[in-house]
Amino acid sequence: MVEATALAGIAAVATGMVLTPGPNMIYLVSRSVSQGRRAGMISLGGVALGFLVYLLAATAGISALFALVPELYLALRVAGAAYLLWLAWKAVRPSAGSVFAAKELAPDRPRKLVLMGLVTCLLNPKLAILYVSLLPQFVDPHRGHVALQSLLLGLTQITVGLLGNAFFVFTAGSVATFFARRPLWQRLHRYAMGTALAGFAVRIAVD
Repeated sequence: MVEATALAGIAAVATGMVLTPGPNMIYLVSRSVSQGRRAGMISLGGVALGFLVYLLAATAGISALFALVPELYLALRVAGAAYLLWLAWKAVRPSAGSVFAAKELAPDRPRKLVLMGLVTCLLNPKLAILYVSLLPQFVDPHRGHVALQSLLLGLTQITVGLLGNAFFVFTAGSVATFFARRPLWQRLHRYAMGTALAGFAVRIAVD
């Protein structure tokens, strides 16, 4: 059975990744601000499905595949780092606005909200790296049931991820109003977000 310290470790990693702005946060916040909390929570359901897809892949041994073909893992790291750098540039460029700035998005039906949440999650390089390179480090083969350990660790990450993203969904409107009234804080938030994304990209590329 998985150790408590391993569960705590993956929970800490998941918390740090939730607090680092990324595709999931950007989409959920934008949808919540433009269409309301209900739409944000429905979109979060799609994100949850994406979490489960990654979890099933990890449990099925995707880490072993990348161990056998390290070139695939290197390609994933490079692509993920490049994608995060692109997001960082989008955050700090002069014409950019805050993630929490209200955007005019056409209302979508629940099915499309779930689908977009799923696609956004599956294309999130942070999650791919979490499940491919980080989660296996908390698995101890000597404790047996490697697949079960991966499953429990993944469910811990999913719980943390959903709770964290739900918090952003419910506070998006209030934070958007705060930034709309304080342009300086909005600018500082953009640069902080861009710096965090760039730093994470560099860590992915060189670690």
